Amino acid sequence: MDLNKPSVENAAFMVEEIQKKLRVVNMGVIKSTHFREEQYEELKDVYDYVMKKESFSVNEMDGILEELKQLRNA
Repeated sequence: MDLNKPSVENAAFMVEEIQKKLRVVNMGVIKSTHFREEQYEELKDVYDYVMKKESFSVNEMDGILEELKQLRNA
């Protein structure tokens, strides 16, 4: 899987992995269908950041979820 190539499948994979890593309880909060192709790079940036970290403070988690919320509403 080449995540550098925008696709619906890649976006779905990244969103699922972000949810797992952040242990999002309400999976409906973040869905790959919330993001347009123009937002793929921003979603990938969030994914890359989340995947390289071992753990997150509550503030970091809130910030990441807020960033995803802003992308979703853009």
